[in-house]
Amino acid sequence: MSEGLFNLDLEDSRTRHARLVKEIRRHDAAYYTHDAPEISDAEYDTLRKELEELEAAHPNLITPDSPTQTVGAAPSSGFKKVRHAVPMLSLSNVFSEEEVEGFLDKIRRFLGLPENEPIEIVAEPKIDGLSCSLRYEHGKLVQAATRGDGAEGEDITANVKTIPDVPHTLKPGAPDVLEVRGEIYMDRKKFMNWNAEQAAITKKPFANPRNAAAGSVRQLDATKTAGRPLHFFGYALGEVSEKFATSQEEIRKKLAQWGIPETPYKLCKKTAEIMAFHEKILQQRADLNYEIDGVVYKVNRLDWQERLGFVSRSPRWATAHKFPAEQAVTKLNAIDIQVGRTGALTPVARLEPITVGGVVVSNATLHNEDEIKRKDIRIGDYVVIQRAGDVIPQVVKVLTEKRETGSKEYTYPDHCPICKSLAIREEGEAVRRCTGGLICEAQAVERLKHFVSRLAFDIEGLGSKIIEQFWEEELIRSPADIFTLEERNQKSLTPIRAKEGWGDLSEKNLFAAINSRRTIPLNRFIYALGIRQIGEATAKKLASVYGTLENLRTAMIAAQEENSEARADLLAIEDIGPSVADDLIGFFAEDHNLEQLRRLQSLLTIEPYEAPKGGDSAVAGKTVVFTGTLTKLTRAEAKAGAERLGAKVAGSVSKKTDYVIAGEDAGSKLKKAQELGVTILTEDEWLALVGAA
Repeated sequence: MSEGLFNLDLEDSRTRHARLVKEIRRHDAAYYTHDAPEISDAEYDTLRKELEELEAAHPNLITPDSPTQTVGAAPSSGFKKVRHAVPMLSLSNVFSEEEVEGFLDKIRRFLGLPENEPIEIVAEPKIDGLSCSLRYEHGKLVQAATRGDGAEGEDITANVKTIPDVPHTLKPGAPDVLEVRGEIYMDRKKFMNWNAEQAAITKKPFANPRNAAAGSVRQLDATKTAGRPLHFFGYALGEVSEKFATSQEEIRKKLAQWGIPETPYKLCKKTAEIMAFHEKILQQRADLNYEIDGVVYKVNRLDWQERLGFVSRSPRWATAHKFPAEQAVTKLNAIDIQVGRTGALTPVARLEPITVGGVVVSNATLHNEDEIKRKDIRIGDYVVIQRAGDVIPQVVKVLTEKRETGSKEYTYPDHCPICKSLAIREEGEAVRRCTGGLICEAQAVERLKHFVSRLAFDIEGLGSKIIEQFWEEELIRSPADIFTLEERNQKSLTPIRAKEGWGDLSEKNLFAAINSRRTIPLNRFIYALGIRQIGEATAKKLASVYGTLENLRTAMIAAQEENSEARADLLAIEDIGPSVADDLIGFFAEDHNLEQLRRLQSLLTIEPYEAPKGGDSAVAGKTVVFTGTLTKLTRAEAKAGAERLGAKVAGSVSKKTDYVIAGEDAGSKLKKAQELGVTILTEDEWLALVGAA
């Protein structure tokens, strides 16, 4: 973890986290949906690493729109949608040998392996192309789909069938149902020639082969795709009708045997072998006929893969060792202060424009007040910047040897630049926050942007600029105003369609998008409220425990009593501590918040929480607590397994607990379970109950 993150408290980290999420998500849409990224992959990955470090330090910051929890971006509207039978997830990243060791150590801890237990790893180049799933039934290609948001992609079957590398019929021996996951890419040399031809006929050229490949398979006319130099590599599985391998290496060999093109790979047994392969691929990078941006490491044993499972957006058993980001030196001309939805003041450096990784940048994040002091950043300094997957890069360090004589330390403002209210920094916190609250327009606008964001209400057409425009014109001043806009617009002397940049169709599309979001799952609704410290994971847990908005509201109002049963129940939820509980309870203690909830409920259908399908699981919907030392499973493995079966894992015991699984040396939780008469199971009894004995 980087040194700076050790110096950040939760509030400061939250501000930093929100900005990273917002910018990365914008780039995800540019990359996955529009095939027009504004930044290089290496720069994107460095920012992702920073985000992951923040969330590792402060798990309560994890939000539904965090790139650590989601994959890609929503499918575009030009193709039929395809629901993936098995989600197409992304990968976590590592950037050094130390982090590779950390990846292996996490696997050992999760599986309860000895420290010196060797872990076989299949290492393979990470192709920088468009992720694609090929579905074969009885050996015939029946469907091809993009990854999309991981759960739903685009049907690109007709276009993919024009790619020469993709077999329409597999060689004998394949299962009746076989989904092959891989990458569509464009040959690097052929790309250069083809791109030059596009420029010659005045068509806008693509920035790189990856964009060209993605744009090519999204042609509505498949004959246009057929004219592009596209290729395919397969390397993983989606849905299969039968198991045919016990290792990742065997999967690779079988796919090749059935006619699927594949990348080179190496089976490694030691970290030294892994690093040697990474270095070899890095050295070969310039000579390959396809773009790569790192090396992927996968646990070879499939039984271990199954035990390790997944975390939100990525498997625990695989990671990508990415190549480093680029840096540049430029001058810092000014420092501006931006105000977020929680009132946090965040500094942004205004830079002398410079090209980094092929992109011109003029802004850089300075994160917070302490970071400016720690790095001694001053206006007029020459600084090293690093594009880290964000339009706002980060300042790595100051070149003090180039500092002008008479340079002065930066004085952080103590008043909000928007509403001029006092900005205070509470004792023990790093963030300075505007006290203007509801009178601060910056906070109100940012809350509205959060409410309509992709993984909250996800209202297409209500982007940041439109929210700002409608706020200025007093069309939308609260979340509920969004859902009364159409009715008010019909009575307006100046309807939206009459405004500059609008028309009948764009107005119609906007209201269609709003109306399509009048029904929303409870967990997304909770997140959309923008309550401090309530991210995706926490919102889902709250939804799973309370079931309905009415139950949640009733419980939070009751929880205002310090020693109430409702507060105890809230604190019993896994990963909800006193700080998170206070923010949640505080939200429901405000009359204006309760009024907004009443208005929203009158305009929306908020669906009760639907628990994950546990099949015939005896523990689906049950609340369980693990305590003591488990001997056959690690604690992490046991919790993950329980959640997969639809159980709710709590952190403490209450009257609502269904089972306490007591391992060796169980302490206070076991005692409380005995006092409350909660059913207590041994580890073996638990495994028998869930059918894993």
